[in-house]
Amino acid sequence: MQRDFLDFDGMSAAAGEDVVELCKIIPAVQTLIATARSTGVRVIHTREGYSPDLGDVSRAKADRDSVGQPGPLGRFLIRGEQGHDFATGFEPRQEETVIDKAGFGGFFGTELESILGDAGVTHLILCGLTTQCCVHSTLREAVDRGFYCLTVADGCAAFEPEVHEAVLQIIQAENHLFGWIADTADVVSALG
Repeated sequence: MQRDFLDFDGMSAAAGEDVVELCKIIPAVQTLIATARSTGVRVIHTREGYSPDLGDVSRAKADRDSVGQPGPLGRFLIRGEQGHDFATGFEPRQEETVIDKAGFGGFFGTELESILGDAGVTHLILCGLTTQCCVHSTLREAVDRGFYCLTVADGCAAFEPEVHEAVLQIIQAENHLFGWIADTADVVSALG
């Protein structure tokens, strides 16, 4: 839930994407975070970002020519820039883990697997942006590592609703190959 994806001055809007579609999930994700916090479920935040010298940007990503470009909120997806930070209302609490990742998936080049393992976590609830990219990449990485995963359908979004729906179909295909799907209301009810 970073400014570069949600803000009208961020990277996605500058690329011509319709961030209004992404903003629709803000209430659901805020509800999920609040419910997790109030019920003792650990909240881990991830954010995609790269070093100011671009030394951790893959060649393929560099060829797309968006990371590090200047924008109203600073250089796109650069750690420490305003656009890289969490959007208002999604600021992590001091005790919550923040995973900065130089890639799409939350496990890529991070300590996420050991953090979860050390805490005895076996089940994950995923939400955020975008369904087909960071959410699905993290989901696949988690499944490969043996985690049970639940993706919150109305807590994720893509720029095109049909892409979001396609990813949800992939997740539950082949007898829930990549986990299960629920809506925010179901998650809140189950945690409550």
